[in-house]
Amino acid sequence: MAEGDTILRAARRIEAALGGQELEVRARSGRARTAGLERVDGRRLERVEARGKNLLLHFGGLVIHSHMGMSGSWHIYKHGARWSKPAGAAWVTLSGAELEAVQFGGPTLRLLSALQLRSDPVLSRLGPDILAADFDPSNAAARLCASPGRELGDALLDQRLIAGIGNIFKSEACFAARASPWRKVGEIGDGEIERVLEAGQRLMGDSVESGRPSRAVYHRAGQPCKACGTPIAARGQGDANRRTYWCPRCQQ
Repeated sequence: MAEGDTILRAARRIEAALGGQELEVRARSGRARTAGLERVDGRRLERVEARGKNLLLHFGGLVIHSHMGMSGSWHIYKHGARWSKPAGAAWVTLSGAELEAVQFGGPTLRLLSALQLRSDPVLSRLGPDILAADFDPSNAAARLCASPGRELGDALLDQRLIAGIGNIFKSEACFAARASPWRKVGEIGDGEIERVLEAGQRLMGDSVESGRPSRAVYHRAGQPCKACGTPIAARGQGDANRRTYWCPRCQQ
């Protein structure tokens, strides 16, 4: 599933390509037409916002909400350029003077009013975005500490507590801070949780700039730890059984 770094990169690309322009908006799928996305045709794209794992494109009083899930993506092309995916897979195109943004797949693509955005039951309950300029690791650690019975790795994925962290950076942040993802939040001091969040913020920020997430443990099960040589372990965690990767020695 796309994590906050991927969403922030997409937001920056779309805004750089189309921000401030009046766009031609074409709904290419039944789902996009049902969502009424063509209501923003001819409107000016004012800004593009990343909010955790959610992408929000603001057109005055209307907002396109996109969640990429496991398979969704936004691509930028010059007019007339060949797309890297079949045209039939596109849900919507946003066309400006020279470039166009094309959205493919994903579980969520809908149109909201500004009022609906403020009161949306999912978006309005998101925790602080770990990649936001005003993200405060200390305050965010206090939010996590409100769930003392949950394992750290599981709590980090709860978007109502912290928005933007997914399976990659859950594992990588815990490793970078040498924290066990299996310890209960209530057994860990605020300072250690804060270090995990600072590590996640740094690693995700680096990934935004480079486009390449750091992978010291993620998808490296059975391979030697880069710090101590112990084989990396992996198993499912939490109700969703999301796979966690860690070093049994470095993160005792």
